[in-house]
Amino acid sequence: MNKQPQSKIFNRILSELREYRFSILISVVCALFTVYLTLLIPILTGRAVDCIVAKENVDFDKLIYILQLMVVTVVATFFTQWIMNRVNNRITYSVTKNLRDRAFAKLQHAKLSDIDSHPHGDFVSRIVSDADTFADGLLMGFTQVFTGVLTIIGTIYFMITISLKIALIVIIATPVSLLIAKFISEKTYKFFGTQAKLRGQETSYIEEIIVNKNIVRNMDYEDDALENFGSMNNDLADASMKATFYSSIVNPSTRLVNNLIYAAVGVFGAVMVTTGGITVGGLASFLSYASTYAKPFNEISGVITEFQNALACASRLFEVIDADVELDEGVDKLIEPRGSIEFKNVCFSYDKSKKLIENLNIKVEPGQKVAIVGPTGAGKSTIINLLMRFYDIDLGQILIDGRDIREIPLDDLRSNFGMVLQETWLKNASIKENLKMANPEASDEEIIEAAKASHAHSFIKKMPYGYDTVINAGEGTLSLGQLQLLCITRVMLNIPPMLILDEATSSIDTRTEQRIQSAFNKMMNGRTTFVVAHRLSTIKGADLILFIKDGAIVEQGNHSQLLQKNGFYAKLYRSDFEIN
Repeated sequence: MNKQPQSKIFNRILSELREYRFSILISVVCALFTVYLTLLIPILTGRAVDCIVAKENVDFDKLIYILQLMVVTVVATFFTQWIMNRVNNRITYSVTKNLRDRAFAKLQHAKLSDIDSHPHGDFVSRIVSDADTFADGLLMGFTQVFTGVLTIIGTIYFMITISLKIALIVIIATPVSLLIAKFISEKTYKFFGTQAKLRGQETSYIEEIIVNKNIVRNMDYEDDALENFGSMNNDLADASMKATFYSSIVNPSTRLVNNLIYAAVGVFGAVMVTTGGITVGGLASFLSYASTYAKPFNEISGVITEFQNALACASRLFEVIDADVELDEGVDKLIEPRGSIEFKNVCFSYDKSKKLIENLNIKVEPGQKVAIVGPTGAGKSTIINLLMRFYDIDLGQILIDGRDIREIPLDDLRSNFGMVLQETWLKNASIKENLKMANPEASDEEIIEAAKASHAHSFIKKMPYGYDTVINAGEGTLSLGQLQLLCITRVMLNIPPMLILDEATSSIDTRTEQRIQSAFNKMMNGRTTFVVAHRLSTIKGADLILFIKDGAIVEQGNHSQLLQKNGFYAKLYRSDFEIN
């Protein structure tokens, strides 16, 4: 995920607004009317003052007419501003919703290498928090910057019509405010970008500690976790304070300059009144315009600060949207696959500077049960990731029924594998809905039959509403073993031609594991199956056992053959047997 320059981010935002051209046009028209009507009030006020001051007899009819006109103008301004704000809100939150949808959609197809290289909480921060911050900055840009620019142009016009000499004082001093705002905005963008990045890291750390809370407490790691969080929080506070400091001095700085301009206008205007160069009402109108002219600069300077923050957050959001997707060039689907799988001279590494798997060769016949064992970090799960194309190999080929898996559409490739992993995932829905994810057309009888086969039926019946019980995996209402049994049931409900069991019974006690092993054997019968497990008791019946060490196959054969070799597998088997 590459960062983009600020100018490119701004242009990208403009391109995102193109489809809202009609709504923006309505907003522009409303803004024009709002500004014009707002700027009529000082003129009408000045004329009302002249009706009273400049004449011996007050023209009450004219005064009442002016006051009525002012009331109509104020009411009309209210309605045009209300319409403008409503349209701006719709544009802003439609754009934000669209970006958030696209960012989440991209995560579904992004390369796992990109996802795994970032803390998962960072993606949460980008799609949720950064999107909200971007929306706030964009909304302020619509509602204040555009109307502010129109107000500045309008007030300059009206000030020139009243007195060109006094107007020049205001116009000549304007660049000072602009230079101050520009200088500070460059600083704020840098610190707001750092703030957003640190906020994402902190979110990730909080998520990590909460998810692993039991291990944290078991390892007596609370104090260390608190110390690490405190360090991260200090860095975030430091970046936030710097960003806030620079953003907080924009408004006072520009306001100081504008107040000095306002004072100069008042003094010079008063002198002109005494010489007859301007009426009292004209001076009153001009002072009102001078104040109105200064107000947008004060607001815009504050908005620029918020917009800098929005740009920094938009940059992080666009990084997700622009992330590389999985390469899917396959066109021909698998038709009734037999399950022949072959790895030919496969090389792969997560880090290009260090090879993990080199010249791996595996040949699996249809219907064979292949067990993959080896020490942690040897590359067991990596082989599964490559087979499913969660990662693409660097060199070599992986073939299914003689066809390179890169020629098979990704969705078709993966739909031909049933997976039961160590990590369980169930959505917040009823048990029945979760199980029917594998087969939406499954009947209640088929669901119950699959649950009985996986030994999940007994505990499901004890749930408050049976199969209609709504579960939330994050609430801890089900044990890890029960969650894993439901995942196994889900696969059993729609058994595809090939199976992958990656630590599938790791969270199930030995007694339950023995009970469902017969169900597994029935499910695996006639289907090519890859089993990754630490418990060697679960893989003794495999047709082929591969012992992986440092990304290479150092031993292969069936259980009896490998025990006779008295090598790595035999040593691992004996240690596992002794422990159990």
